[in-house]
Amino acid sequence: MMIGAKSFLGLPIASPKGIISDSNSLSTNSRSVGVLRACVSMEGSQTMSHSKNGSLPELKSVNGHTGQKQGPLSTVGNSTNIKWHECPVEKVDRQRLLDQKGSCALNQKLYQKGKLCYILDGDNVRHGLNRDLSFKAEDRAENIRRVGEVAKLFADAGIICIASLISPYRRDRDACRTLLPEGDFVEVFMNVPLEVCEARDPKGLYKLARAGKIKGFTGIDDPYEPPLNCEISLGEEGTGTSPIEMAETVVAYLEHKGYLKA
Repeated sequence: MMIGAKSFLGLPIASPKGIISDSNSLSTNSRSVGVLRACVSMEGSQTMSHSKNGSLPELKSVNGHTGQKQGPLSTVGNSTNIKWHECPVEKVDRQRLLDQKGSCALNQKLYQKGKLCYILDGDNVRHGLNRDLSFKAEDRAENIRRVGEVAKLFADAGIICIASLISPYRRDRDACRTLLPEGDFVEVFMNVPLEVCEARDPKGLYKLARAGKIKGFTGIDDPYEPPLNCEISLGEEGTGTSPIEMAETVVAYLEHKGYLKA
């Protein structure tokens, strides 16, 4: 199963079926999947250090990928203003759950129920798999397509896949939906007002976009197309606004629809 957000942006979910989410992330950043991410970012992503003689900065690898770090954000390949996100459920935890070796609040809730899942975070995949992609419209579409294909493989393996990334266009989200059998794609819409997203702005990107330093930024000078038929809509009055409350809403939906049955 695939759970998508950003419509969480749209939250796709992959479980023994599959999950994709389309939002800035499963955290409290943005209208898309942004509100569910209670994950901690990795402090030491890529770093640059200057040599004593003042020569060009030395690039250091963060999480296995070499790039440049500017404050809390990094540039890897053609992907700019990205940040590596760590999740509290780590590899060793997944291995323990499977009894084999091999971010969010939603991931934690599912893990507590004994359900194996994996998050495909929009920034994280741009550190490696999609490092060759920029944020131009055509590259953003390709970014979503690749993540959808990877989520499909997770779902085929019986693993719940939470895809948390910016997916502002309906056609791209709908294309991911068609990759999976009917009912295996769960789109979660983080229905959060733009002013709330800007107030949160954990990476400072809205501020940069307002200053004209980032072009084509969703919600500022590039459109976000709300979903027309999402399975779950979060952030509205009466649905709970904390990451834990929203995660519980998603889990309740999955349980009611039978996604979490053995």
